[in-house]
Amino acid sequence: MANGLPDPPCGLLTADAARSLVDSVDAFLFDCDGVIWKGDKLIEGVGETMELLRKMGKKIVFVTNNSRKSRRQYSKKFRSLGLEVTEEEIFTSSFAAAMFLKLNNFPPEKKIYVVGEDGILEELKLAGFECFGGSEDGKKNIILEADFYFEHDKSVGAVVVGLDQHFNYYKIQYARTCISENPGCLFIATNRDPTGHMTSAQEWPGAGTMVAAVSCSVQKEPIVVGKPSSFLMDFLLKSFNLETSRMCMVGDRLDTDILFGQNTGCKTLLVLSGCTTLPELQDASNSIHPDAYTNSVYDLVGLLQK
Repeated sequence: MANGLPDPPCGLLTADAARSLVDSVDAFLFDCDGVIWKGDKLIEGVGETMELLRKMGKKIVFVTNNSRKSRRQYSKKFRSLGLEVTEEEIFTSSFAAAMFLKLNNFPPEKKIYVVGEDGILEELKLAGFECFGGSEDGKKNIILEADFYFEHDKSVGAVVVGLDQHFNYYKIQYARTCISENPGCLFIATNRDPTGHMTSAQEWPGAGTMVAAVSCSVQKEPIVVGKPSSFLMDFLLKSFNLETSRMCMVGDRLDTDILFGQNTGCKTLLVLSGCTTLPELQDASNSIHPDAYTNSVYDLVGLLQK
């Protein structure tokens, strides 16, 4: 027992378990917020851990639900923190949204309204789509006067909702109007994370709060393209010649990272450096259990050197 609580079905990662895990996989999939960094602060030992795993011949891939940045912007952030990571090694929910529309032959004459930030807009544009909204609409206000009619673009064929620190009433109404009044308009969510480590100091509301507001206004559930949906994995498998049974998903959230790994057949490792606490993992009501858990990714270095 730990802290007076019963041990969870999964075990604390030991030296033997760490060696067995590393020997059994060819690739490690890492979440970013709460695993690699918190806000703009790198979590201790991440650089050493990545270096060791690469020296051992392991493929490193980063799979994040945070849609605020594009793959290009994330690669730049990694470099600013002293980590060399290519765009091809990064899979984001903003990229997933663009690829979902592309794979489903979204009509080129249709536009996309974005409740979110630059990462979504950039990935959509790179995929060849016409989109608008984003941060610019965060400056717009609505004054509810008698007989006020809200005008919207009737050529919008999809609304993509992600993390948005400029979220407002105008955006909710624009998204609601497009989804409700434009025939066949798609409602796509990058993810439904309720919170996230947007800064190193504390957790903040996640994309799930924005998605919930729009969903409530239209009384409709979105198509979710980020974790725990397996959609991102489909792209990863196309990019790398790997089997999911030879992958390990490392994350800090049970309901996204660990569930994503389980849904796609990966081994799973929970780190307690982010959103999930040990009491939450051990709670009797929790039904999502990783293969193992540890305090942070840096523990791998110490355990593998024992």
